[in-house]
Amino acid sequence: MKIKNLLLIIAASVVYYNSYSQTRTNKKGSQLQFTLSKELAATNVKNQQSSGTCWCFSTNSFLESEIIRMGKGTHDIAEMFTVRNMYLLKGRHYLRYVGKTQFADGGEPHDVMAAIRDYGMLPQNAYDIRPGYNPDKISTGEMESVLKGMLDNMLALKDGRLSPAAIPAFEAAVNAYLGVPPAEFVYEGKKYTPKTFVNALGINPDDYVEITSFTHHPFYSKFILEVPDNWMNGYVYNVTLEELKSITDNAISNGYTIAWASDVSEKGFNYKSGLAIVPEKNYDDMSKEEKDSLFLKPCIEKAINQQNRQEAFDNLSTQDDHGMHITGTAQDQFGKKYYLVKNSWGTDQNECGGYFYCSEAYFMYKTTAIMVHKNAISKEISKKLGL
Repeated sequence: MKIKNLLLIIAASVVYYNSYSQTRTNKKGSQLQFTLSKELAATNVKNQQSSGTCWCFSTNSFLESEIIRMGKGTHDIAEMFTVRNMYLLKGRHYLRYVGKTQFADGGEPHDVMAAIRDYGMLPQNAYDIRPGYNPDKISTGEMESVLKGMLDNMLALKDGRLSPAAIPAFEAAVNAYLGVPPAEFVYEGKKYTPKTFVNALGINPDDYVEITSFTHHPFYSKFILEVPDNWMNGYVYNVTLEELKSITDNAISNGYTIAWASDVSEKGFNYKSGLAIVPEKNYDDMSKEEKDSLFLKPCIEKAINQQNRQEAFDNLSTQDDHGMHITGTAQDQFGKKYYLVKNSWGTDQNECGGYFYCSEAYFMYKTTAIMVHKNAISKEISKKLGL
């Protein structure tokens, strides 16, 4: 090897090492110092604005990282195209269940996969939203109210039968709010349909599975996760808590990111402070000084196990609140491990640029489910799940 090339490699190695040895903190005044152990490629942080569409923003972010991982480049996938298509599916579902099911803007990662199968994907610059729509001020409140009102009025007809105009009328209302997507489009000099675009990016919805860990169903079985936003009755695979953590760690160490569904209602979740932890001491029993310093210095966390995780789900303190994207790992100055999490609330609500640090304890305690590529799961666990 030539000396010049050797020097270049050494210089590159130093830059690489320094980028990972530099410490960061979660907020100004914090005594916590984080060093990234692993940071996987991800696209820019987005903002779901006034909408409950975290399931789409987080899963799209996850898929954008998957596309990068597969060597297909960096692409901005249109979230509201997927949201539009899921409203079409939700409307039909709501009518078939005669209104006895969820109709809201919430959802799960498998909703995105269902939308991809039925409708495909669009790059952001190919999705023409209706005139006057501002992508920087996303709001689904009025639309959802109007659409649900239409469906409820359809179901309130005296003869109990839908007219042939019912579904087309509903779809027209969805299009009025979210636009009519193109049947074909040109992107980076090539012509696509939404479905051929999926193929070009290498995304196969069947390559992805959702995994959880609860004891009210047998381990290594799959079951319908009992949360309100699982309106599609999607299945999740059940593993032990240690295996859930093992799958996550194995994925990240091998270059796979994670779509993460979790409860964010705990006092230990503080996005503004860039931190999610499970303090050993109950928040209500803390002094004012302890509360004020909770996210500014290290604290002892609660020991999380299968039992107290299950208890939190059974007593409804763990809810399926929010979808996010795990893109790496970090350690604090004491060697304690955290997950690096990308959120979809913009970049100006905390000092971590739209990311935050989630402790292992919080992940183990409050995760409702994760979505991963099948290849990110070890052969041993895959065999147990029959994958």
